[in-house]
Amino acid sequence: MASKDYLFTSESVSEGHPDKVCDRISDEIVDLYLAEYPFARVACETLATTNRVVIAGEVRPGADSKIDSDLITQTARKAIRAIGYEQDGFHWEKARVDVLLHEQSPDIAQGVDAGESKDEGAGDQGIMFGFAVDETPELMPAPIYYAHEILRRMAADRHSGATKGFQPDAKSQVTLRYVDGKPVGATSVVVSTQHDEGLKPADVRELVRPYVQSVLPEGWFPPEAEFYVNPTGNFVIGGPDGDAGLTGRKIIVDTYGGAAPHGGGAFSGKDPTKVDRSAAYAARYLAKNVVAAGLARKCVIQLSYAIGVSKPLSIYVDTFGTGEVDESKLARVLNEVMNLSPRGIREHLGLNRPTYARTAAYGHFGRPPEADGGFSWEARNLVDELKRAF
Repeated sequence: MASKDYLFTSESVSEGHPDKVCDRISDEIVDLYLAEYPFARVACETLATTNRVVIAGEVRPGADSKIDSDLITQTARKAIRAIGYEQDGFHWEKARVDVLLHEQSPDIAQGVDAGESKDEGAGDQGIMFGFAVDETPELMPAPIYYAHEILRRMAADRHSGATKGFQPDAKSQVTLRYVDGKPVGATSVVVSTQHDEGLKPADVRELVRPYVQSVLPEGWFPPEAEFYVNPTGNFVIGGPDGDAGLTGRKIIVDTYGGAAPHGGGAFSGKDPTKVDRSAAYAARYLAKNVVAAGLARKCVIQLSYAIGVSKPLSIYVDTFGTGEVDESKLARVLNEVMNLSPRGIREHLGLNRPTYARTAAYGHFGRPPEADGGFSWEARNLVDELKRAF
């Protein structure tokens, strides 16, 4: 039997982290295509290093599209500028941008496209997980939620000018103590942030302190010796100039901070026919509504797909002994209240909209649904239907 008293750690990275720069560019390109062609196919990967960005992958429409390399390059530069990079080693205007996107493979397209005798199929095989837990009002695991929030608030004040000295690249890590399965306080917090040249380590520490204090619940701040800010001492060279970035390397940061299983597929740069993205959103949507409906305090859902096949191959539900209902019946009901084919997911959650760039940093989950359809998978609109079913 698993221990109920333990320490658990999750990390987050800021929008200026090299990998997140790449995620942002890739998702801006997804949005660019979906805004012009709501049913576009996009699989976009980005690499960033010192004043160099390489964008590769497959799209449809391709050669006949109104979207050309110049527009894609312009989109990438706008994303870099919005993050805040105007540094010698990585500058939105000076970096070289290479665009290597090409037409989607017809072999993949024929499996995904709907036909006279088949519904739209999944864009690939794979397994996807969704998770929810009642540790926070957002029904997210507390360590990843607080790690995201520290960096999000730091970035907001950097952009607004409310705090001087921060640069775009940053990381956080929060370790919480659990007693009887519930978080009760932080045992350590780590924040590493790129900063202006000339700032002393003690100055950076005091710049960071109020963000941690404001995010953690009262009384949760760790012992002073376990509050680590820039443990290496100096962090002036950062972003893609300090470390190369790639799309899709922060999949645990993007999801549940290690508190739940992960199927391995990244989200950013993919249109919603790719079940790596859309089915993971659907699984979170279902798990969140299960917990919000009071059917369990903790819930993980696994979905699996085969390329070109519309129906999910399996639906697995685990409520970790916290469930108020039979798990096998719950799996059947979830399959009834939502069409879990790729087309069904896209239509139910309204995923063919250009709302993905905003997901690229600070997590894809635990964010409020937005009026234009952003974060639609965070809605709790299945609660009443699930309650009625049981």
